[in-house]
Amino acid sequence: MVAMPTSLDLLLQHPRLWRGEECARTATAVSSGFASLDECLPGGGWPRGALTELFTSRQGIGEFSLLMPLCARLTQSSRRVIFIAPPHIPYAPALAAAGLDLARLLLIKAESPKDKLWALEQSLKSRQCGAALAWPGTMQANSLRRLQLACEQGESSGFLFMPESAAMNASTAALRLRLLANEAGELEVRILKRRGGTLTRPVRIAQTILRGNHA
Repeated sequence: MVAMPTSLDLLLQHPRLWRGEECARTATAVSSGFASLDECLPGGGWPRGALTELFTSRQGIGEFSLLMPLCARLTQSSRRVIFIAPPHIPYAPALAAAGLDLARLLLIKAESPKDKLWALEQSLKSRQCGAALAWPGTMQANSLRRLQLACEQGESSGFLFMPESAAMNASTAALRLRLLANEAGELEVRILKRRGGTLTRPVRIAQTILRGNHA
């Protein structure tokens, strides 16, 4: 007879749950390049050795450029940055203008969810990858666990650009952010989950800093 999940089991699977043990596993962080965002992130930046999910209702609101200061810093320090299945071909002159060393940038084309997961997992645990950015669509909880483990093994940072509907799913990602464009032309970052508790107020970043998404 299969045991039915208890109310506690269901609670432990909730995506907004923070476990105290996660704080002990917090890896060092790398500055996002935006002071207002760093102030709200544990360790003062993007978590290293961990997975981050970014949820948007539509593309082209500045979500890609939000990671450009990190990518520039990593490539300038001889770490590889890998893009996996981006929805548009990144514009090389714009990336170079943002400070990326293009010789340290890899673009992987993958069609099927299985291929995207494999490429991302191998990249993250290779120890030659500083950060991997991927656009997987949706992803199962067990796949997210595999990616989180790969980040820990490779001491790398994984970033998943996900549809907003996926924010309701359970996840082992260390950081989960909802990105919105407001009427003032700013990118709003809402922290859904972080190690150390949630943050109710939004972080606003001037959209003028984040131009040049995919064109």
